[in-house]
Amino acid sequence: DDDTFSNVFCENSKKLINVHLFALAAKYYSLSNLGVCTPLEDVLEALRGDNQGTTGIKTDEFMNNKKSHEVQVMSELIDSIANYCGIKQVIDIGSGKGYLSSFLSMQYNLKVYGIDSSNTNTNGAHERNRKLKKHWRAYQSRGRANLKSQRLEKANDRPVESEIKCKAISEKPLNNDSSLQSQDQVTIQDLVPSCGFTEVATSETSKQTEVDLVTLTQSDESRLSEEVLAILNVLPADAVEVSSSSQCSCGELCEEERAQRKMASLKAKASKSSESNLYFPLTSCITAETELSDIITDLEDCMMVGLHTCGDLAANTLRIFTAKPEIKAVCSVGCCYHLLSEQFENQEDCPEEVWGFPMCQYLKDKGWCCGRNARMSACLALERVAVGQMLPTESLFYRAVLQVILEEIYGVTKSDRHVGKTFSKSSSFIDYVRKSLKKLELDDSKLPDSCIMDYHEKYKHRMNELEAFNMLKVVLAPCVEVLILLDRLCYLKEQDNIAWSGLVKLFDPVKSPRCYAVIALKKQSCF
Repeated sequence: DDDTFSNVFCENSKKLINVHLFALAAKYYSLSNLGVCTPLEDVLEALRGDNQGTTGIKTDEFMNNKKSHEVQVMSELIDSIANYCGIKQVIDIGSGKGYLSSFLSMQYNLKVYGIDSSNTNTNGAHERNRKLKKHWRAYQSRGRANLKSQRLEKANDRPVESEIKCKAISEKPLNNDSSLQSQDQVTIQDLVPSCGFTEVATSETSKQTEVDLVTLTQSDESRLSEEVLAILNVLPADAVEVSSSSQCSCGELCEEERAQRKMASLKAKASKSSESNLYFPLTSCITAETELSDIITDLEDCMMVGLHTCGDLAANTLRIFTAKPEIKAVCSVGCCYHLLSEQFENQEDCPEEVWGFPMCQYLKDKGWCCGRNARMSACLALERVAVGQMLPTESLFYRAVLQVILEEIYGVTKSDRHVGKTFSKSSSFIDYVRKSLKKLELDDSKLPDSCIMDYHEKYKHRMNELEAFNMLKVVLAPCVEVLILLDRLCYLKEQDNIAWSGLVKLFDPVKSPRCYAVIALKKQSCF
């Protein structure tokens, strides 16, 4: 309780006096300890029921490790939510170069609109998607080969069980709803309040299960042909060379007639799946007031997603979700907390302004403010530091000394300009200071090299203090992040049209420090 941690700070001076207790308090108030998150496995199990998830293609062949991990995990969850809600359209807010969008489209046959404010990103997404399509058929073939190999291994391990399952499928190819539920199965009702939301989803799940079972009775050759054709219909005409040597031996019917019938049937089936297998990168700046129908002309029932949406964009994604009836679900992973706008930071009276923090009425009533320093701390990666990926102490020291120079020599305490990643491009402290001054549009001619080095020598013995201070900030980081994420969750809990909302840890925090997703589904009446 609060009394346990009452001795962390001095009552009079408010200074930190017990570092050990400070660390314990920070751990106590972290998301992992508070028990407010819903496990990803529980969410997937509740959404899928008896349906198995799609075995995905390994994304590390065309993405770096971090992005591959994020896209693989998040796309699987998005596909499960889309299937549960019976929707095929996804809007990816802050889509960047389109890693998530293109994968959702190609791997899961979803119609995805990727919206980003940067035209450079949108053009890059177009080009990347064009190149990816050329290689996708090879990825698909390799993925199916791996899946077939895995199934053979499982069949060899459990021959008796496989035999029983095959017999059951052949005897009951179109089982009814009784096959969808088992007594021990977790359903979305365990996560969602009883509001009738599961009725539509159960119907969709039942239909999907019937389709899956029928598919199992088709021959491998027919299924493979259909998948390949579906992919080819999406690709540009010059992306893949189509072979014309698809001949087959005939029985009673002539060769040509059989081939024509087969192709007509496959095209009819493939056209249905390929119609939705599209990705459209768009350029637009999204705010809380954005009308999606102005950007997307064929807007239909859909879900909104965002992978590491910066600053206020994460908050605005949730606001748009709650306001627009077409949007049935949301899955948002935010980042860049330091870029959040705060209603009570500057004590300005702007009641009509839409702020990034706070969102929920409870913190609004309290007039709660984090401040930029706290939000900067929330961006730090405790888990990475814990496994030995230390903080960039030297670059932080350079920036701290530069701040002293700016204040004492130039009288600058605040600027709209930023130094950015100057440290990585600098050969020395002198070089760093001069490049930073030019970025800030300040005259560096009145500052000789000797003066710059004097400042460096004056403060270098305090680098240990700086490192200790930044380690305390790292320890505190999860607590500030908790406040921001719970604010967003509470905002969703305050809405009347939400069936279920929760925080879910999606990613390995060492690979991807901003690893928590805010997820919500609307009530059935909103469908």
